[in-house]
Amino acid sequence: MKAMVLGGGPGGYVCAIRLAQLGAEVTLVEKEKLGGTCLNVGCIPTKALLQSAELYETFHKESAVFGLKAEKLSYDWKAIQKRKEGVVNQLVQGVGSLLKSNGVTVIYGKGKFTGANELTVETAEGTKKVAFDSAVIATGSVPKVPPIPGVETEGVITSNGALALEEVPKSLCIVGGGVIGCEFAGLYSALGTEVTIVEALDAVAATMDKDISAQMRKQLEGAGVKIYTSAKVQGFKPAKGGVEVSVEAPAGAMKVTAEKVLLAIGRGAKTDDIGLDVLGIETVRGNITVDPKTMRTRQSNIYAIGDCIGGIQLAHVASAEGTVAAESLMGMKSKMRLDIVPSGIYTRPEIGSVGMTEAQAKEKGYKVKTGMFPLMANGKSLVMNEYSGFVKFVTDSETDEILGLHMVGPRATDLIGEGALAIRLEATIEEIVTTIHGHPTVSESLHEAAHAVHGLALHMPKVGR
Repeated sequence: MKAMVLGGGPGGYVCAIRLAQLGAEVTLVEKEKLGGTCLNVGCIPTKALLQSAELYETFHKESAVFGLKAEKLSYDWKAIQKRKEGVVNQLVQGVGSLLKSNGVTVIYGKGKFTGANELTVETAEGTKKVAFDSAVIATGSVPKVPPIPGVETEGVITSNGALALEEVPKSLCIVGGGVIGCEFAGLYSALGTEVTIVEALDAVAATMDKDISAQMRKQLEGAGVKIYTSAKVQGFKPAKGGVEVSVEAPAGAMKVTAEKVLLAIGRGAKTDDIGLDVLGIETVRGNITVDPKTMRTRQSNIYAIGDCIGGIQLAHVASAEGTVAAESLMGMKSKMRLDIVPSGIYTRPEIGSVGMTEAQAKEKGYKVKTGMFPLMANGKSLVMNEYSGFVKFVTDSETDEILGLHMVGPRATDLIGEGALAIRLEATIEEIVTTIHGHPTVSESLHEAAHAVHGLALHMPKVGR
C-alpha cells in the first residue's frame, strides 16, 4: 500500500507514523515546516512566550508575597523570542526524527492533486510526482481575516504576526475574545501592554461554562485588560501612534486607538489550490466533508483530517483523527470520541474544560447537579499564590454520572485529563470521592468538588451553621 499524506502538522505527521506502523509505504508532503501551525505559529510558541511573561509577572507583582526581592526587574524581548524559537526548532527536529525512524519519506514543497492517484509537488529542486494508492489531506488552517473596511491597514495583524513582533507594543486592541484573544491578552498585559478586547458575543471565552467565562473576564480585567462585549468592529483606519478601531457597542459608537490590532476571530480551512476539483471533492465554507467514523471523503481512496475539515480545531483532535484515518485506510476499525475532548486556555491561572457545560447538560434534558470547590481552600494553590479559581463538576443527578468538568487554576490544563478519563469510563461522582487524591496537590480540589456535588465537601464550611 502506497500512502501519501499532504501536510505535516500534528494530524499529518501522526497519521504518517501510524500508517508506517501498520505496514504502508508512506510519503509525507509538507509545504513549509514539520509540525504545522501548532508547533510553528500556534500552541508551542504561544505557550513559550506565555511562560516567560508569567514568570516576569510573578516576580514583578508577587515577589514580596514569596519573601523575595526583585529590584529593577526587566525583560529582554529578543531573548524571550530566541528561547521561543529554540523550543520550536527542537520540537520540529524531533518530528523529523520520528518520521525518519519510522521510514516515512518527507518531501518539502507545495503539493497539488493532478490525478486520482497522483500528487504533483513543486519543490526547490523542481517538480516531483508522487503516486499513491490512498491519500490523507491534512493541510490545516490559516487565521481568518474578516471583510471589515480598512482591515489591510498597517498595524492590523493576525496571530502569526503577534508571535513575531520585534517589540512589545505599548497598546494592543484584540478583535475577538475567544481562546486566542484571551491568551494574547494575558501575554501582553503581563509585559505591560495596555490591552483592549472587543468581542461580538456577550462574553469572553463564550463557548466555555458560564462560570468559567465569568472568571476569565474577572481575571483579565484584574490584570488591567479593558473588555467590551456585544460589540462589533465597523472599520479600521490609520491614526497617530497606530490604528483607530471603530466599534459599535451597546452604549453606542466608540473609538479604540492602539499601536497594534490583533485579529483573533478564529481560523479557516486551508483547502484552496490543492486540486480538490481534480478529485471531485467539494467543500462547505472551505471545509472538506468526511465520514466522522473513518475520516474518508466522498472519494473512497481520499481521507481528510484536522483543521481542513472544520469541527474542533485542536491539535490533539487532529492527531486522533489522523490515527483514525490511518487505521481506516489500512482496513482496521477505529474509534474516536469527539464528545470527550479536553480544551484549555493557557492564561494565568489556566483554564481546563471537558464534557458538557451546565447549560449544555440542561439543554439535553439532564437533571443537573453541580459541585464547586474554590481553590482558596486548597493548600497547594495557596502555596503557589494561585488561588482565585475553582473546580466544577457537572453531573446527572439521577445516575450520579459525571457529564463535565471545568477548572480555573494552576495546571488546570494538565489536571483536566482526570475529567476526560472519568467521562470516557462513565464514572460516577462516588468513584471520584472514593479515590484517594494526594496531598498537598491541586488535584485534591477535584476530590473536594466531587464531595460538594452532594453538599459534603470536607474543607468548606457547612452552609447554615
